[in-house]
This record gives sequence, C-alpha cells and structure tokens, in this order.
Amino acid sequence: MTGPEAKRAVAREGLVISHLGKSLAVENGSGETILCHTRRNIGTVAVGDRVLWEPADGRLGCVVEILERRSLLTRPARDEKTRPVAANLDQILIVLAPEPRCDLVLVDQYLVISENRGLQALLVCNKTDLPNQPKALDQALAFYRGIGYTTIRVSAKSGIGLDQLQRELKGHTSMLAGQSGVGKSSLTNALIPDRNLRTGELSRGTLHGKHTTTTTTLFHLPDGGDLIDSPGVAIFGLAETTENDLAFGYREFQPFLGRCRFNDCRHGDDRGCAISHAVQNAVISAERYERFLKLRDKLPP
Repeated sequence: MTGPEAKRAVAREGLVISHLGKSLAVENGSGETILCHTRRNIGTVAVGDRVLWEPADGRLGCVVEILERRSLLTRPARDEKTRPVAANLDQILIVLAPEPRCDLVLVDQYLVISENRGLQALLVCNKTDLPNQPKALDQALAFYRGIGYTTIRVSAKSGIGLDQLQRELKGHTSMLAGQSGVGKSSLTNALIPDRNLRTGELSRGTLHGKHTTTTTTLFHLPDGGDLIDSPGVAIFGLAETTENDLAFGYREFQPFLGRCRFNDCRHGDDRGCAISHAVQNAVISAERYERFLKLRDKLPP
C-alpha cells in the first residue's frame, strides 16, 4: 500500500479539545489525550475539529488533516482576517443578566451569526435570583421568545434553572457567549464542577507535568454533550457577513426578503422596501429594526 492510502492506514481520528501554546491537545478514540503539532499546509485547526493524526516521537503526535466540518465559528483577527473560534458547534447559548445592562445590539449580532451558521441559539438569563429584575430585560426576553427563540432563566449562584439548562445541552456541542460580567464563567463552573481539576490534568497529561494556561477548551459534560469554553472571546465579529446575510439573520425579516421593489435594496429608506414597510405597519419591531440599521453601519466595506 502506497501514497494516500498508506497515510490513512497509519493516521488515526481524534478530537481537538484544546490549544496548548503552539500545540494541540487531541483526544483519541480511547479518551486519551495526545499533544500534537500540525502540518503547515492544513490550515488553522480549531477546538472541536475532528482530525487525522499520526503518532510521532514518544507520546507526541502530528495532525495531518482536518476532517469535514459541519460548522465553524470565527472571530476578527489582524489584517482584516479571521481566526476560527470553534468547530462543529450545534448551538450558542447567549448569556444575559440584569447587570450589567443588557446590550441588545450585541445579542442581535450573536443571533445573526447563529442564523447564518445554521446554529441553534438559546437565550440564557443568569442572575435571576437578584431582586428588582429590570422590566426592559423581561420585555426583551418575551420578544425573543415570541419570534421563536428558547429562553431560560437560571442562577449559577443558587442553581435555579440549571436542570433545564443541562437538558438543553445534552447531546449537543455548545458554547456560551455574552458580554463581560454576565456570569459565563460562573455558569461554566456550575455545569462542570471539576473544570479546574480537568484543566490541570490536561496540562499534566500532555506536557509531562509542565503547567500551561489553556485558552479555548472542550469539556465533556457529566450528563452528556460537550461545552466549548472560550475565555476572553466575548464577541464574534461580522467580518464575513454581507448585508444580505445580516438581513437574513433577523429571522422575522425572512418572510419579506425578496419582496422589495429593487433587488439591491439595503432595507433602509429605499423606495419599495418590504421590510421598512413591515416596520411602519408594526409587523416588525421598530426597536429591533433600529438595531439592524446600527449593525448594518458596522459592516466592513
């Protein structure tokens, strides 16, 4: 056996569960973790990728191929490029809270990305045990629920709603997103009580006792499903989003797309715009439409 067939004969399938410095932690079919480097010509590997890897010296390995992805989440990088955040996600859990004040433009941005990547999006309201819940937050959750998004009220501190959240995570690969201060880390720790222990074991198991700070990491949840934890990644940019993508990402706009008078309608003050007409007739929320216009103005040229 020669050529590509010989390569596949020795290559093994694995799951990328973390970046450790310039290397990758790859989990094999037996649940063992192997520290791997990558071949330069295969592109940037993301946590959540299924890959082929080959054994190298000692307990090390080399990733030789990225297997087909069902989804890829990216974020802005230098020089107007993007970098992958996570691969093969099924859903994004957008975390909101009574404090800090909810940034609904950012929430809509997450939803736009989810719609265009084919990901499920759930809105998780944390800190629901705090007194004096803002009416504006209740109204926002009711609105999103009304257009078909699942909303869950939880408290990482008291445990309220965590059972329901765990049920939503079971059987899926998920990721938390949200502005700073809403309690993403607290929720992650509540869902994965031994998170710090597992992180330490990952470092020791792959680096022969040398501790390193991990960034994005995939954790297997106790009740089933996987959670990709990406500390510090608060937003996913709109760098790869067109104006058409943005409009499609507002799901209540979708029935009106293609019904404007002009094919190049930007859904602003254009004549014959079906979406602005729906706003004027209170079929589409004026507040959410204003947020759409703000995001449209943020799109790269």
